[in-house]
Amino acid sequence: MKPNVCRHLRTKKMYIPELADEAFSEPASEQAHPTHCWCNSTMSETGPDDRGVGAQGCNQTRSCFEE
Repeated sequence: MKPNVCRHLRTKKMYIPELADEAFSEPASEQAHPTHCWCNSTMSETGPDDRGVGAQGCNQTRSCFEE
């Protein structure tokens, strides 16, 4: 996982061994297919701060971020 991504961010790619290393390795703008993400804390597409989750947005600027 990218070092600047919250530890609670999840995507299906993380659970497929062949794709796990690339789950958050390339920017969303360069991905061939959009990656569906969810927060493992809330088990939804919004984090504890009621904002949407994703590889670009789940970083140190959020109050709920955990490294």
